[in-house]
Amino acid sequence: MVDCPILQFVSPYAFEAMQKVDVVCLAALSDPELRLLLPCLVRMALCAPADQSQRWAQDKKLILRLLSGVEAVNSIVALLSVDFHALEQDANKEQQLRHKLGGGSGESILVSQLQHGLTLEFEHSDSPRRLRLVLSELLAIMNKVAESNGEFFFKSSELFESPVYLEEAADVLCILQAELPSLLPIVDVAEALLHVKNGAWFLCLLVANVPDSFNEVCRGLIKNGERQDEESFGGRRRTEALRHLCKMNPSQALRVRGMVVEECHLPGLGVALTLDHTKNESSEDGVSDLVCFVSGLLLGTNGKVRTWFGTFIRNGQQRKRETISSVLWQMRRQLLLELMGILPTVRSTHIREEVDADMEPNVSVYSGLKEEHVVKASALLRLYCALMGIAGLKPTDEEAEQLLQLMTSRPPATPAGVRFVSLSFCMLLAFSTLVSTPEQEQLMVMWLSWMIKEEAYFESTSGVSASFGEMLLLVAMYFHSNQLSAIIDLVCSTLGMKIVIKPSSLSRMKTIFTQEIFTEQVVTAHAVRVAVTGNLSANITGFLPIHCIYQLLRSRSFTKHKVSIKGENARLNQHYGITAQLLVLYYVLSYEEAILASSKTLAAMQRKPKSYSSALMDQIPIKYLIRQAQGLQQELGGLHSALLRLLATNYPHLCIVDDWICEEHITGTDALLRRMLLTDAAKKTLSQAAPRGIVLVCFLPQYLSLLFLPNPNSIPAFLVLQGNHTQALQILEHLTLLSAGELIPYAEALTSNMNWLLYSGIPRRILQTVNRLWMALNTVMPRRLWVMTVNALQPSVKMVRQQKYTQKDLMIDPLIVLRCPPLMDITLHMLNGYLLASKAYLSAHLKETADQDIRPSQNNLMGMEAPEVTREELKNALLAAQDSAAVQILLEICLPMDEEKSLSGGSGRLLKSILGSALSSPRKKQPEEEEEEGEKEEDSLLCNLREVQCLICCLLHQMFIADPNIAKLVHFQGYPCELLALTVAGIPSMHICLDFIPELIAQPELEKQIFAIQLLSYLCIQYALPKSLSVARLAINVMGTLLTVLTEPKRYTFFAPTLPCLVSFCQAFPPLYEDIMSLLIQIGQVCASDVATETRDFDPIITRLQQLKEKPYERTRLPKEPAYKTGVGDASSLDPNVQLCQCIENTFIEIINMSVSGV
Repeated sequence: MVDCPILQFVSPYAFEAMQKVDVVCLAALSDPELRLLLPCLVRMALCAPADQSQRWAQDKKLILRLLSGVEAVNSIVALLSVDFHALEQDANKEQQLRHKLGGGSGESILVSQLQHGLTLEFEHSDSPRRLRLVLSELLAIMNKVAESNGEFFFKSSELFESPVYLEEAADVLCILQAELPSLLPIVDVAEALLHVKNGAWFLCLLVANVPDSFNEVCRGLIKNGERQDEESFGGRRRTEALRHLCKMNPSQALRVRGMVVEECHLPGLGVALTLDHTKNESSEDGVSDLVCFVSGLLLGTNGKVRTWFGTFIRNGQQRKRETISSVLWQMRRQLLLELMGILPTVRSTHIREEVDADMEPNVSVYSGLKEEHVVKASALLRLYCALMGIAGLKPTDEEAEQLLQLMTSRPPATPAGVRFVSLSFCMLLAFSTLVSTPEQEQLMVMWLSWMIKEEAYFESTSGVSASFGEMLLLVAMYFHSNQLSAIIDLVCSTLGMKIVIKPSSLSRMKTIFTQEIFTEQVVTAHAVRVAVTGNLSANITGFLPIHCIYQLLRSRSFTKHKVSIKGENARLNQHYGITAQLLVLYYVLSYEEAILASSKTLAAMQRKPKSYSSALMDQIPIKYLIRQAQGLQQELGGLHSALLRLLATNYPHLCIVDDWICEEHITGTDALLRRMLLTDAAKKTLSQAAPRGIVLVCFLPQYLSLLFLPNPNSIPAFLVLQGNHTQALQILEHLTLLSAGELIPYAEALTSNMNWLLYSGIPRRILQTVNRLWMALNTVMPRRLWVMTVNALQPSVKMVRQQKYTQKDLMIDPLIVLRCPPLMDITLHMLNGYLLASKAYLSAHLKETADQDIRPSQNNLMGMEAPEVTREELKNALLAAQDSAAVQILLEICLPMDEEKSLSGGSGRLLKSILGSALSSPRKKQPEEEEEEGEKEEDSLLCNLREVQCLICCLLHQMFIADPNIAKLVHFQGYPCELLALTVAGIPSMHICLDFIPELIAQPELEKQIFAIQLLSYLCIQYALPKSLSVARLAINVMGTLLTVLTEPKRYTFFAPTLPCLVSFCQAFPPLYEDIMSLLIQIGQVCASDVATETRDFDPIITRLQQLKEKPYERTRLPKEPAYKTGVGDASSLDPNVQLCQCIENTFIEIINMSVSGV
């Protein structure tokens, strides 16, 4: 600001009036203020406006009236009368000439034959020449700036230095920039003005006459600025100019400060703008903007900003002399004044009584921190910690003294006061150099003693769960166990910043704690009296009793000093909550996982630690606790995710995706709204429908059991009374309005009487409602619910023997679930869960018995790997056997019973819609037949068998996707061919069978080859892919090869079931027609040659087959019935070759009929 001490700058009032074009405010300006804005006002009055409104016309008249009395307006009008187009052309020519000559030539097209200096020439020149003089000088400076490569220079120029012509030169500058914006971009002009004397004044005038360019100019200057402005002359000039601009437009000062932080340039400017803003703040009790700004820079998440500002602090301290003009000095002074402003000097008689006799009597102690100053004091402490620990600020003696007085002050018993004491304590630990004299050390010891005495009062009065007493106790424990790194972590965690603390700096504090304040026995005895934390959650800040107890248990201090903790355990038991239960669950699961992970090491050491019994684990409501944790994720921190990880590893059957999806339907928004909106209506309806006096008890679990209890004739009670189905359904529907947790008391009544729902006549709505209730209970108590359901659905013979299964029984043999076939949806749900549980159980069992791998290896030269691999293979074989057995039983359930076969013709109807159009006869059906078939189809689609088949196919699809090897194993084992249509159409993942069908066809067993070809025929229809075509071609080739090697009995056994598959191959892939026809004729010729010596002549059949192949569309030649049917009980018809020929002819006819109908 030394360039222009006597010049008048544009005031904020004038700039705002220009920005808003407020003519009334402009008229109120003084003549000197108005003189600075004349270039813009004159152009505004003379140039044609874009605004043609009546209001602007009136304002323009006022501006003309305002300008009429100003003499300098005439010279500006003369400037605007110049031919700026010609001026711009000459300027461009001069720019080209300078570029060609390297910029060093003194020749100028704009200005020639200068007889005097620039000042005299400017004085004696007319308006056009004045414009040329200023433009030439400005372009010369701008070119030099462009060639300087960022190095700052100072250009001496008479035009911009002479105080007599400054206003005229400013007028010319503003007119030039306004009329030639492409030649003189305002950001480049602003950059050039920084290199001349009085540049800040010219810049402010230029921006004031173009007020819309303020942000553009500021951003450009900041972007081109230095990273550290205090280090260079150019940086200080740039900061000065920008500071003048912000004084002219104070409303945008904080926005400019944001640009500074965004670009990481000119940190001194950011601090200076903040100091200017702080001085204008009215609030004294709140945290100042300076504290917030600097704290945000050093404690924010942007590491680049933190490093940039830290460098500013370090570089500022390295300068040998800090003058008052230094921005860093001004910032430190302002912070010190704010700190001293909240520390009233008080001589406390209470404190003086605690001072030793040898202490000086005139010690001044700061105490009694006001409640309204506590938050500001905490913010100042954190800021000084960041400045010293992150930015490397070295406090002066005065700063250190005032900081120590603030840290040892005594705040009121409020949550903010607790926070302040914790910060003060951690700051003493982090920066022990603040205590340098014996008097200061004595003051610190007094304050620590006060902390110990007042902690209980602060905790009871402030109402916070985590007081500074726990942290004090924890630090004492760490000092006793010499865990200095733990103290450093604790300090950084409390302060909320990562700072470097040397362990050697804690030596004096360690001596004070271990010898003067907290001996080890005092620490142990004190810990027992610490209160239990209620409602423990992640939202509680600070350090808690659990931290202290954990550290004492680790160091075995209770045992060492014979301190009883039975009372502590009792208090913990009295204050248990959901958080404590979840922590115990996490501990149990972590302990079990750790034992399994270290099983090999423990077996090698011949150690077998105790593990929790399965009976205990069955009693823990794991799923219920996990659901509770899901709703408390904010309060629990990362505990919920950690529990899910352990659950997925050890209890995969509790992490089934279907359960989570089902849980969304049961516990989601729709279910919640249904309970909220329908509860009253449901109760009202129930009270009207139910008998008098029964409404109050019908919602009790005992009454629910009465609904299912049988009478002496073993008939459910609600079936005895006609019309009771409605009442039972209403009560069950009401139960669906309850939450899953509220349904737990009804679980026993629902499951124990489920077998009575198997009787005929039970409405389907009741079965569906029970299913919904069971699924809701499955979200909170799945393991116990599954055991109860399996035991309830056992056959009556087993119930007589009172055989009850346990959780372990079902994990060892999950197929027990399939022995209770009713309510298939529930059964499949349990089966899937126990299959997953069995895998986890066997894996855990293998690790628990790892010592069996070690013992044989001691005498085994093969090493440790051989038995381990064998046991692992046995486990995998057992799991594969379980899965395949479950699949085989489920497939067997899909087979229709006798009465179902008579109704719908088996399971093939699932694929009938796919094959029907191609394989059906072209004969047109009568309307009566179509209606009859439509009714049969509808009945078959709504039958119970179809529902069971769909549920089973969904589960099999999930199993095949989860482990494709199961699909391979099941199909290598084989299953009834009647189910192929169902499995291919109902299981979307059956396409994976195309990968192993070639291997299955290559098996030596004839049955597996037949099954493979039949399976392939259905897959080709369902998945007509290039891969299916190649496998089908392979199957045809294999059939041709087997024709040459099979004996006569085996030939009929193989080709009789596989010949119909050729029809499907032709339907899916017409290019195979020629190969299939050739194969059929070859088979016919082989059969004919075997019976050539018999009386019956087969040549006519072969001849007819050849004709069919050559002319398939001449259907008039085909008899309505095959030729073999016209014979009368010929003995040769029992010959396998004869029967095979008949099959060949049937296949021919079906292929031809299919082809013709397709055309």
